[in-house]
Amino acid sequence: MSEIFYKEAVRDALREEMLRDERVFLLGLDIGRFGGTYKATQGLWEEFGGERVRDTPLSEAAIAGCAVGAAMTGLRPVAEIMYIDFTTIAMDQIVNQAAKLGYMSGGQARIPVVFRTQEGAGRSSAAQHAQSLEAWFAHIPGLKVALPATPGDAKGLLKTAVRDDAPVMFIEHKLLYNTRGEVPEGEYTIPFGEARICREGSDVTVVALSRMVLRALEAADRLAGEGIRVEVIDPRTIVPLDIDTIVASVEKTGRLVVAHEAYTRCGFGAEIAAQVMERALYSLEKPLKRVCGKNLPVPFAPVMENFVIPGADDIVRAVKELL
Repeated sequence: MSEIFYKEAVRDALREEMLRDERVFLLGLDIGRFGGTYKATQGLWEEFGGERVRDTPLSEAAIAGCAVGAAMTGLRPVAEIMYIDFTTIAMDQIVNQAAKLGYMSGGQARIPVVFRTQEGAGRSSAAQHAQSLEAWFAHIPGLKVALPATPGDAKGLLKTAVRDDAPVMFIEHKLLYNTRGEVPEGEYTIPFGEARICREGSDVTVVALSRMVLRALEAADRLAGEGIRVEVIDPRTIVPLDIDTIVASVEKTGRLVVAHEAYTRCGFGAEIAAQVMERALYSLEKPLKRVCGKNLPVPFAPVMENFVIPGADDIVRAVKELL
């Protein structure tokens, strides 16, 4: 194992896949000479050149459309959409084209494209640059959705995404880029649809997405000091979703908290809750709880942003209410 930054893990995954397969290329705004907004592609333009690390005009529709077309011709593009908020400008290309062309062509067209983007609050980026919209894409058949929370998962899942013949929404969190974590040395991938049990426990199950995994682990550490044993699960991908691991944990603990930054209303936590209710209703000793963002635009002011976005305190409170 080596300990590196999350952004370095992303860059290493891209570099290794570009070395492994000459069909892999990158495109996006400022990803070349500038190295990307969060420096996740730094050094790749110098190594591979402008043909394979392509700076694009400021047009998300053009970036996504070019990537879909390139994938149809046999290339394996990784398209960066600088903020997930800006996928709104490319929804036709992602939702109506990339997700559906394989089905509508009877499998004759393959669309091996990765849309790398980032979401989340915590930097006073305000309402148009801080949303968490993973549930939008999870709703669409034909798209796979990954939300890595650690450097090790970021690298392993991204390599899997690049090799997949289906379109993948690869969603990073802007506050994770400068976090450090252990990454296996050498070649490795992480299969989609396999959750990670980050911490074992027997009293309450907490299922958390993306950066909320770190906050769930913080809450679990605090609760352990009071004798409360929390099991923390990171699904890692929500399409496909490893519901079996979640259900098995709920059957063990009898209590469930679901945590994510996205808005509570129709957030992916509601889907997890519904599937648990369908499969493990009688294992629940109390109604489950959702710890999610409030149904408000993300504010600019830090004190208001902290009010809207849940944290470790909110998870601790939810766990104690269940107990």
